[in-house]
Amino acid sequence: MKMEKNKVATSLALQDIKDDPMVRALIFKADENLGVMGYTEHGDRHCSLSANIAYNILKRLGYPERKAELAAIAAYMHDMGNVVNRDYHAQTAALLAYDVLSKKGMSSDEIAEIMAAIGNHDEKDGSPVSAVSAAVILADKTDVHFSRVRTTDLIKQDIHDRVNYAAKSSFLNVDAEKKRAMLQIKIDNTVSSVMEYFEIFLSRMVVCRRAAEYLGLKFEVEINGYKLL
Repeated sequence: MKMEKNKVATSLALQDIKDDPMVRALIFKADENLGVMGYTEHGDRHCSLSANIAYNILKRLGYPERKAELAAIAAYMHDMGNVVNRDYHAQTAALLAYDVLSKKGMSSDEIAEIMAAIGNHDEKDGSPVSAVSAAVILADKTDVHFSRVRTTDLIKQDIHDRVNYAAKSSFLNVDAEKKRAMLQIKIDNTVSSVMEYFEIFLSRMVVCRRAAEYLGLKFEVEINGYKLL
């Protein structure tokens, strides 16, 4: 009997994941589900931006190219679990990622790295367990922007929509020399106050601080030119 050859591990890139029909379908449906429930945008825009930020964080800190690419892949796939349910969406996304990546021939070590990062990205029950994980957390939690608001109809009633809509720009400035990760936000005070930002995002800022510390950085927040954390 002829023996089956061992499957050779494939070095997947972010674009390979973006081009995958199943990944695209999962992200689209997950975002659609969240829209029905009244959540802000969690679709391709958020996933792509998170991937870019996660990649840049590790590159600026001198991590190897492949490690940065894994962070980008994990960040792009991190919210797929919302296709099943909002609760435990991080853990669900990790399992969905396993199925996709294993079928595409990624090595077991890299799949495990990505699963750990995705499964630990949520502030309620996640922790920065690796450099890839820390980068994904920072990338995900610092995406605060008015374009994520689906409709302006409920801005006065919904504090999450109001705060996001008030955020006219946000940028995570990672400075390797100063060992600092500073989230710089411009908020329209006529829409929402800085106090409201911290009211809903404090838990996210705490996990960002922990993620930054894992990477040897100090996490800071600057709003409208004033350093607040």
